Amino acid sequence: MAPTVPLAVLALVALVAPGLGGAPGCDYPAHRWCSSRDIAAACQVQGRCPSLPSPAAAPVELSLYYESLCPACREFLVLRLFPTWLLLPEEMLNITLVPYGNAQERNVSGKLDFQCQHGPEECLGNMMEACLMHEAKNFSTYFPVIFCLESGSSVTKNLEAVRPPPPPSCPTVGDIPVPLTPPLCPQCLQIYAPEVDSGRIAACVQGDTGVALMHHNAQVTEALDPPHQYVPWITING
Repeated sequence: MAPTVPLAVLALVALVAPGLGGAPGCDYPAHRWCSSRDIAAACQVQGRCPSLPSPAAAPVELSLYYESLCPACREFLVLRLFPTWLLLPEEMLNITLVPYGNAQERNVSGKLDFQCQHGPEECLGNMMEACLMHEAKNFSTYFPVIFCLESGSSVTKNLEAVRPPPPPSCPTVGDIPVPLTPPLCPQCLQIYAPEVDSGRIAACVQGDTGVALMHHNAQVTEALDPPHQYVPWITING
C-alpha cells in the first residue's frame, strides 16, 4: 500500500506548482505566501490564495459646502449627515465641512472682509466653526460640537453658556462684537469636546487666523467645478 501523503503537503505542492518557487524578490517561506495580501503580491501567488480577504473599498469622500445660519444647511447637517456619520464605520465615510456657502469676499483698504447671505452673525458663525475645526483638528472631536451648535437656537451663542456684553473696544466680525471677557463658558465644548481650549478658538476668531481660514474656504468654494448653485452643496468623491 502506497504511503499516504498529508493534505498539507499536497496543498503546498499545488501552491508552488508549476513554478515550484516564489517570484524573484520573494523572501518569504512558502508556508507564509498566503498569510497576507502583501506577501502574496510580493510572491506573485494571489491567484492561488483563495482565502485572502478582499481589499477594503476606499471610503466615500463627502464634502459639504454650507452656511452656519442657512436653515436648509442646518437641517441637512443635523438630521441627515450627523446621524449617518454616527451609524457608519469610520473607515467608510470621510467628511469635509466648508462653512462659507454664498458669502462674498472683498478686499477693503488692503483687508479682507466678508459679507454673508444671512448677515454678519452668519459670518461670525462660519468663522467660529472654521476656527473650531482648526483648533480641534480631529473630525470626530469637532463634528459633534458643530452638530450641537447647528441644532441649537443660536449658532453663535451655543458655544458659550454666557455671552457678556463686550466692552466698547471689543473687536468685531462684521457688525457682530466678539467678547473678550474671560472666561469663555462653552456649552457645546463642555459637552462634546472639553479638551478643546475655547480661548484658542476666541483668539482665532479675533485674529488673522480666522480671516485666513475664511479666505481659504472662499477659495475652495469658488474653485468648485461645476460652481455651486445653492446651499447646502454636496460633492461625492470630488
